[in-house]
This record gives sequence, C-alpha cells and structure tokens, in this order.
Amino acid sequence: MASSKDKKIPESRGGHSWKNKLSEYVIALRPWSFSASLTPVSLGSALAYKLTGEFSVLIFIVSCVTTLSVHAAGNLVNTYCDYKRGVDSKKSDDRTLIDHILNPNDVATLGGIFYFVGLVGCFITVCLSSSSVEHLALVFFGGLSSSFLYTGGPALKYHALGDIVIFLTFGPITVLFAFLTQTGRLGVLPMVYAIPLAMNTEAILHSNNTRDMNSDQTANIVTLPILLGRTGSYVIFVALLFVPYVIFAVLSANFTAWFLLPVLTIPMAFDCERKFRAGFLKEMPQQIAKINLIFGLLYVLAILIAPASRIPGF
Repeated sequence: MASSKDKKIPESRGGHSWKNKLSEYVIALRPWSFSASLTPVSLGSALAYKLTGEFSVLIFIVSCVTTLSVHAAGNLVNTYCDYKRGVDSKKSDDRTLIDHILNPNDVATLGGIFYFVGLVGCFITVCLSSSSVEHLALVFFGGLSSSFLYTGGPALKYHALGDIVIFLTFGPITVLFAFLTQTGRLGVLPMVYAIPLAMNTEAILHSNNTRDMNSDQTANIVTLPILLGRTGSYVIFVALLFVPYVIFAVLSANFTAWFLLPVLTIPMAFDCERKFRAGFLKEMPQQIAKINLIFGLLYVLAILIAPASRIPGF
C-alpha cells in the first residue's frame, strides 16, 4: 500500500504543477482588459453590417482572435519592459515578474508566440476578406506596432504619449480593422463612431496611471497624470468617463432613442467617479474594464437595432 501511494503522489503533483503553470500564464495576459479589444471589433463589424447588410461570422471570429492575440502580446511586452526598466515595484498591480510567478524569458517567449498568432490571423483574414492586402496590412501593422511601441522600443508610455497610443489603437484603428475585414473598404465613418468607445477605454489606462503616479515618478518616467497632478488627472478622468454619455444623449435627441442604451451604464460610472475622487484606485482599472464591456456591447446593440436611416452617415 505504501508503494501504491508513492506512485500516486508524483502524478498528482505533476497535474497540479501543469494547472498552476497554465493559470500563471493566463494571469500574465491580463484577460480582464480584453474587453478593450473585443468591443471595438464588435463595433466595427456592426457598422459594416449596418452599411452593407452582409456579415461573415468566420471573418468576425478570426478578427477577434487576431486582435486579442496582438493585445495579449502587447500586455506581455508591457510587463517585460516595465520590469526591465525598474518601473514595477512591490506595490505594482502587475505581479507576474515582481513575485517571480514567471521569469522574464517566459514572458518574452509568450509575447512572441502571441504576435505570431496575430500574424497568422492577419494572413487568414487577408485570404477571407475582400479588402486589398495593402489596406489590411497597413491597418493591422499600425495596431501591432502601437502595441509594441507603447512600452517597447522608444517606450511612448514613459514619455506621456501612451494615452494617445491607447486611444488610437483601441479606438479608430481596431474599429477600422474590423470594418475593413467585413466590407473591404476604408472609411472615416467607423473611426468617428469609435470615439466614444475609445474615450471609455482610455479611462482604464488613465485610472491605472493615476494610481501608479508615485511608483512611476520614482522610476523617472513621465505619464499624463504626473504632468497634470492629482486634480488635473481627476478632471481628465471625469471627461473620459462622462463625455461619451453626453455624445449619446445628443445623438438620441437628434436621431434615435436607441443611442440611450449605453447610457444605462452611467450609475456604474458615477460609482467609479466617487471612488476615484476618494482615492480608492487599487481596483479601478478592472472596474472601468467591466463598464467598458457592457458599455461597448450596448453601443453595438444600439447600432444593430436602430434603423439605418436614423444613424448619422448611413
């Protein structure tokens, strides 16, 4: 009986070790942030369907996988570069390398794998979509480059330019990419419709950078909250959070009441505003990400339900 138990113990430990390693990789990807990729892809696809009356489920799925892969790779680059540059500390939200959950080589390798998956997804999209290779490649590599340059290379995040990168990447670029894959057309319209969603997504980053102001200053990097100070950061946060609701209120008053659907999330936004003002920022990015997901899905639903004749530009 003793030998039987001895045989079972290593097997059990091996199973737990494999499961633990997998969960560590998943945590490193920061899956709570993936709404920032899924909602703009959904919005771009919804706009394409509303404009053309056609929708490819396969292209939509491939677009989601492609965008999520690049997003995940960008998160890993951020983790790796923050650690290497000494930005992360014991108080940082991202514990992947600080707590030795993974080693830097693991993170770098996983990032490379996800970039490769994104490239494969782009190739498949080129094969499926009616869009020209040049247009798809231009938009795709624009998004991929932004995900890397945020903290890799010139590290735009460390020079107070990260907010612009995030706004463009998870707004106009991703919405345009999804729209282009479905319709084969470039256009300004999807980028304009991306603005309310991009502002809401940017609120995630802004709350994160405001929370990390002290550690960022210690690491000698510059972010927008550091330049603006606590009061200025609060003003920007309120604008990012509530201007989209003003936009939808104006659209509903002039075009269709369906644009009020995203406004249903405003109680959640007020709750975050109160916590931000009081300085409770530890879980703020995750809370804004929850709003972003619901806000984005309701926005997509509004586009799909509203009559095309009542949607500006259609």
